[in-house]
Amino acid sequence: MSSTTRRNVTNFQLARRNFMRGAGVVMGLPWLEAMMSSTSFAAAPTAAVPTRMAFVFFANGAIMKDWTVKGEGKDFELSKTLSSLAPVKDDCLFLSGLTHDKARANGDGGGDHARNSASFLTASQPRKTGGADIQVGISVDQVAAQKIGTQTHLPSLEIGIEGGRQAGVCDSGYSCAYQSNIAWRSPNQPVAKEINPKLAFERLFGMSLTDVKKSQDRDFYRTSILDAVSEDASKLSGRLGRTDRQKLDEYFTSVREIEQRIGRAAPQKRQLPPEFDIPQGVPADVDAHIPLMYDILTLAFQTDSTRVATFMLANGGSNRTYSHLNVKGAHHQLSHHRDEADKVADLQKIDQYLAKEFARFVKKLKSIPEGEGTLLDHSMILYGSGISDANRHRHEDLPIVIAGKASGQLQTGRHLVYEKETPMANLYLSMLDRMGTPVDAFGDSTGRLTNL
Repeated sequence: MSSTTRRNVTNFQLARRNFMRGAGVVMGLPWLEAMMSSTSFAAAPTAAVPTRMAFVFFANGAIMKDWTVKGEGKDFELSKTLSSLAPVKDDCLFLSGLTHDKARANGDGGGDHARNSASFLTASQPRKTGGADIQVGISVDQVAAQKIGTQTHLPSLEIGIEGGRQAGVCDSGYSCAYQSNIAWRSPNQPVAKEINPKLAFERLFGMSLTDVKKSQDRDFYRTSILDAVSEDASKLSGRLGRTDRQKLDEYFTSVREIEQRIGRAAPQKRQLPPEFDIPQGVPADVDAHIPLMYDILTLAFQTDSTRVATFMLANGGSNRTYSHLNVKGAHHQLSHHRDEADKVADLQKIDQYLAKEFARFVKKLKSIPEGEGTLLDHSMILYGSGISDANRHRHEDLPIVIAGKASGQLQTGRHLVYEKETPMANLYLSMLDRMGTPVDAFGDSTGRLTNL
């Protein structure tokens, strides 16, 4: 970088946790060159860029013959289900051989779908109960959030697509809380996910969830978030170099576009008596809902609103239909396919669709410049399930992909095959290390995962 360019981007110093404010809105900023000192350019250009970690959960396992990639190390071919990841193949790790033993019955009988989601990020055996005495374990995302969450506006972000009950019995004597959550703040306290794109968006920009009724009454989205912070934005833009101004413009464009999509996705408002609840605006079309939530997660990381997130594409044992894929039958029912060819084909369509949406998200992260790399380079996104073959309720050789290089701490572009029964918890230990939040042990871990 020339001295002229350096002066252009460092004519003033901008704190990493800088915000724009206005009309009750707090809006985070993307990573800008002005957030680095002049010495940073010469010494460690990416030192100021944080590492992010997210976990994306899908339900009901996968058709593993179409999921598992062929080959090992750098010499591998993507499978049919994961073919959409081809443009970002070199930015991903494909892992085989990992196991969630605590998703198995281990003497507790039926309930694999409840155990699958409950143990996914806790690597702990959930207590079989339908009452208030639920217990499983703290989840890996919350271990990190408790250590670094004070550095961001939100300690963590939990989003999803399906609502769920936090009480009652849902699966063979297990509490519905187990199926509805993958994030657990403590062994008996799940962290509820937000499925409404509008409310998730408002969380990022300082709107209190207790003010939801007020925001609905005044039609918050009639005026853009950007209008609320326009004065701060104008002042900031005038002090930035050309590259940073371009980044800020691109960021504002993405925010405005998400606002417009939220408005289009919301159901038509009706005049209701005061005693009725106003609809929350959750998209009825899953094909609109999933990418919208992925884009909100992208904004959360891009603005450093949080560095830790979870995304449930469905609850454990979800029986959602995917009619837009011309799939006959519901997801959970199809997962018990008994090797019937038509059901296997339909289930693979769902697997491939969800992988395609994940690939779109990963490509979006890769398209956003940050430091000397991209937002994807500074992220570590796990995509997977706690079930492999749902037809047989198997919890070994799980379908797992990690996208992103974790700020250079992961050597991507490989298929890593681990010894059978290697605990998923070993991977979580290694991920916590790369977040700067190490612990000695986690769940049923036996040590750190090697060769990452």
